[in-house]
Amino acid sequence: MIPVNSVLQVGQFPEIMQMEIDKRLSTIKLLDPQSKPPEGSFTAILTRSNTQLPQGLLEQIPTIRMVATCGVGYDNLPLGYLKANGVKASNTPGVLNDAVCELAIGMLFSLLRRIPEAQAFVKTAAWAQSPFKITTTLAGKCVGIAGMGRIGQDFAKRLEPFKVQIAYTGPSKKELPYNYYSDIKGLAQASDVLILACPASPETDKMINAEILASLGAQGYLINIARGSVVDEGALLVALQQKKIAGAALDVFENEPNPNPQFLSLDNVLLTPHIGSATAETRQLMTNLAIDNLEAFYNQQPLLTEVKN
Repeated sequence: MIPVNSVLQVGQFPEIMQMEIDKRLSTIKLLDPQSKPPEGSFTAILTRSNTQLPQGLLEQIPTIRMVATCGVGYDNLPLGYLKANGVKASNTPGVLNDAVCELAIGMLFSLLRRIPEAQAFVKTAAWAQSPFKITTTLAGKCVGIAGMGRIGQDFAKRLEPFKVQIAYTGPSKKELPYNYYSDIKGLAQASDVLILACPASPETDKMINAEILASLGAQGYLINIARGSVVDEGALLVALQQKKIAGAALDVFENEPNPNPQFLSLDNVLLTPHIGSATAETRQLMTNLAIDNLEAFYNQQPLLTEVKN
């Protein structure tokens, strides 16, 4: 049982998630994480993975012993502070795999077959003037996956029927039937399409730089469903503008929700507004898993999906 008003809800939640929260919890809301916290005896925080949780806020509420975030990423949590002060944290992995993989597949085909551009071509009646441009097929290509965790592995399984070769990189080789590369440069050189599904961390910060994009090459495509911090966006813009790579599909950006406006004028990019997990079913599952973790905490049970920092 979660005590009434013991949970501080930090940041804004979409309506469908808020409905799930209100069914199961009685929270106090702090919409702006940078503002002064309300008065109360809070022992837990409920937030979203795209909300930056300031360390300063936690310092003002020393009674907090648990932070539950809705989302697989936890790079917006002050992990050092949490660990130093014995504050537990949880995320919601697994429940969003289907939605993220579905979007990645959609982005992959939309990019190679230029589906959004093809629809505009028909709607503007340009088809009556000339045929649409020839595009690229996926079959026979090598798809490289940077980050072979839960999402990466689920994505690879979905790719298998499309007659592609699959390769991957990560901290270590896994018992998987795919080619392993120990570094991102080797994977980029081998790939026709490079998919980013790795976590945001100091090790992956701006991992995709000018050198890696050059290794991907003029016929290569980049798809980012990970985090904006994984890509050096300045280098990517140059690569796209100068056609050093064939194209990119981006669901995440360094500066959300205001991505670099230079992306908007390019004809070789596909842009979506960080909607990887944005389905009604997935958001409900995420919210309920976050609340399940809170219940486990208050019942003094092991967290279902604890962040080990």
